[in-house]
Amino acid sequence: MAVVRVRQHVNPLASKYKIPANPLEWEKVYAQPNQPLHLDIGCARGRFLLEMAQIEPNWNFLGLEIREPLVVEANKLRSELDLINLHYLFCNVNNSLTPILSTLPPGILQRVTIQFPDPWFKNRHAKRRVVQPELVAELAGYLTVGGVIFVQSDQKFIAVEMSERFSEHPAFEKTGTEEWLAENPLPVPTEREIGTMKKGEPVYRALFVKR
Repeated sequence: MAVVRVRQHVNPLASKYKIPANPLEWEKVYAQPNQPLHLDIGCARGRFLLEMAQIEPNWNFLGLEIREPLVVEANKLRSELDLINLHYLFCNVNNSLTPILSTLPPGILQRVTIQFPDPWFKNRHAKRRVVQPELVAELAGYLTVGGVIFVQSDQKFIAVEMSERFSEHPAFEKTGTEEWLAENPLPVPTEREIGTMKKGEPVYRALFVKR
């Protein structure tokens, strides 16, 4: 398959991304819509979910990504592999999460991952980062009790910011006694994670449980 080339950074505050996504018709997206749902925010090329969906056929997987060409490519590959528990959606998660999840039956969203999000290094661009307090509050409303949120980054300041925002919300409790998890609790690493570890650089990981 040809490599799809897209811009590395997309400004979610740009006018073209201000229209929220439409609600999903879950029974048309998944063969078994009542299976537990794993939501991957910022799924990029979707390879992480592609592997997860094959390892865990009794789960449904939804990847959200703001770069539309990556979503088109990922859904094409999903269809070629005939994975009936996987779907990718082009959207800006910061204005689309509620429309997407509002039609989801209670208790279905059980796992969320936010992995290596665009760090937007400059302070004046901080509002472009994906983990805003509003996103944390929305996830708190839809994630089932006992559900988990896993975040990781190779940029410590981003990992700290994400971790603090989830820790500050009363719905979430950080697991473990260490500041960062030594290992990924999921069976599949992302491409960015593999590359970072091959270079011998640290990855900062944290896991939260919905109270």
